[in-house]
Amino acid sequence: MLDRLTVTILAEDSVPYESPLLGQHGISLWIEAEREGSTRRLLVDVGQNSDALLHNVRELAIPLEKTDAVVITHCHYDHTKGLSRIVEAIGKGDLPVVAHPSLFRPHFVVEPFLQHVGVPFEDGAERLRAAGARLILAADPLPIMAGLTTSGEVPRRTDFESPGIDLYTVDEAGRLLSDPVADDLALFASVEGRGLVVVTGCSHAGIVNIVHRGLNLTGEEKVAALFGGFHLVESDDERIARTVSALRALSPDLVAAGHCTGFRAQAALYGAFGDAFTPLGAGRRFTVEA
Repeated sequence: MLDRLTVTILAEDSVPYESPLLGQHGISLWIEAEREGSTRRLLVDVGQNSDALLHNVRELAIPLEKTDAVVITHCHYDHTKGLSRIVEAIGKGDLPVVAHPSLFRPHFVVEPFLQHVGVPFEDGAERLRAAGARLILAADPLPIMAGLTTSGEVPRRTDFESPGIDLYTVDEAGRLLSDPVADDLALFASVEGRGLVVVTGCSHAGIVNIVHRGLNLTGEEKVAALFGGFHLVESDDERIARTVSALRALSPDLVAAGHCTGFRAQAALYGAFGDAFTPLGAGRRFTVEA
């Protein structure tokens, strides 16, 4: 297990009051995992505006050059645009970039018009390798260190959760298919004496599904904290209510949700959790420790 996990929000849709930081539609998180005197540093997603992200990195004095690995939660442009530039800025050769094997597939919406919303062309696999990335594409859970692992593909078991948006792809024969965002990954940490910490990008697999996956995968019984986007921004009141109810049953110590969560869902989470809920914002830092 980890002794301490620190989560710093590098990029998010909002910034706190009187902050010098820049907001953007997207999310990026800096993770510091400590165990037995050793610290590993992860960058989770990169938002969609690398200028704003690098500005925030400088303002927050984040040692980006010490990044041990990058984890990409899913293919969407607001999590991946500028990834090759960020890998170059880190400046390490053979930098592990962890994601799902389908990360670079065609991925698009058709409403209100055809638009590709997956990994931008300039951040494709070859460009990333040229920038110094070692792509590690795994559909199964991938241990990062003792006490820290990716989720792998998350089983979709609830009857009220969905990706939250109509998305499509094409197969090798060119047939149009509905895209369930099977590449949606999360990061799970086990912190000594505290329990499970979940870090997610957009929760297209459903935040309740994700938390149950984390509990089953790690063997933890207690949920310490949830960080990330829950993609309830366009959900109806019933789905929001059922999500909040299911999360309350899990009794997390802290719920910190933003990005694609949406105001109505944030309000419902605050109503349910009180001070145990907080919205995200660029520059906010959270620590979970034994």
